[in-house]
Amino acid sequence: MAHHVTAAANKLPPSPREHLTSEETRTVLRLQHRMLGFAREYLYREGFVELLPPVIGPVTDPGIRGAKQVDVDYYGHRYKLMTSAGVYKQPSLLAFDKIVFVAPNVRLEPLETCSTQRHLAEFHQLDIEVAHATLESIMTLAEELITHIVRGVVTHCAGDLAVLGRDASAFTALLGKPFGRLSHTEAVRTLIDRGHPQEPGAEIDWQGERLLSELADGPLLVSHYPKGSRCFIEREDPDRPRVLRTFDLLMPEGYGEVISGGERERDYATLITRCRETGENPSKYAWYMEEVRKGVPPSAGFGLGVERFTRYLAGAEYVWQATAYPKVPGMVSP
Repeated sequence: MAHHVTAAANKLPPSPREHLTSEETRTVLRLQHRMLGFAREYLYREGFVELLPPVIGPVTDPGIRGAKQVDVDYYGHRYKLMTSAGVYKQPSLLAFDKIVFVAPNVRLEPLETCSTQRHLAEFHQLDIEVAHATLESIMTLAEELITHIVRGVVTHCAGDLAVLGRDASAFTALLGKPFGRLSHTEAVRTLIDRGHPQEPGAEIDWQGERLLSELADGPLLVSHYPKGSRCFIEREDPDRPRVLRTFDLLMPEGYGEVISGGERERDYATLITRCRETGENPSKYAWYMEEVRKGVPPSAGFGLGVERFTRYLAGAEYVWQATAYPKVPGMVSP
C-alpha cells in the first residue's frame, strides 16, 4: 500500500503489479463491483434491459469538451472508437422502452486534464435511456439510483469503507434529504459571486464544478444549460429559447460531476439544424439521422461515470485509483 500511496501523491499510477497487488486497489475495485451490482439491482427492478453497447462505429458523440476521437480502419472505412454511446441510445429504444449499457469509452483528453484528478483517456459509463421520460423524471431516476447504490454500500460494504478510511457519515446528507437543485444560471451567479470567472454561455468548467461541489452539503443537480454548451442531440426547451433541457449531477466534497444527461431531440428538421449550428456535418451522422427521420420515441437519459462515482464512494484522491488498468491522459501504459 505504501507504493500505491506514494504514486497517488505523484499523480501517476504505479506499475500494473504494484497497483493490482495493493490492498487499497483491491478494496476500491471490490467496492466498484458491488456498486455495479446495486445499480443493476435497482435498474432491473425498474424494468430496464441491459444491452451490450458498440465499441466502434461510423460516428460517435461529438460533445466531449475538447478531447480528441480515435480513428480505426474498419475494412477500409474510417470508423471511430466510442467516446460515448450517446447516438446509439435513442435507436435502442426501438427495441425496449428502458435500456442500460455499461459502455467503454476512449477520449484523448487534453494533457492539462492530468491535473484535474478525475480524467481518464479510457473509462466506462453506466448509460441509461428511457422512452417518454422528461428532464424532471430522469433527474428523479438519477437521484433514486444514486441513493439506492449508496444505501447498499453503507449497509453491505462497511468493511471495505473502513479499509479505505472512508467515514460512512460522509453519506449522511445524501441519504437523509433530497438532492440540491440549481439552474445553470444560478450556478454561474454563485461562482461569479465567489470570484470564479465562469462563462455564462458555457458548461461549468472543471474548477467551477469543484467549487460548487465543495460548497454543497450533498449531491447537487445543475440543470438547464445554455444552447451551444452541449451536443446537438440535446433538446432545446420549447418554452425557453436557447435553454437546453439537460442536467449534471455533482457529488459533494469537491468530487464534481459524475452524471450528465437530459432530454433528446427527436425532430428530424430541428436535429439537422442543431447539428449544423454546432459546426457538424449531418451527413457524418447519416444512419442516426435516418433513424430519427423514420421516428424514435421521445426520451431522456444520462451517463454515470463508473470510475468517477467509484472514486467518490471510496474517497479516493485520483480517478485512476478506481480502475484496474489506468489510462491517464498523455501517459503510455498497459
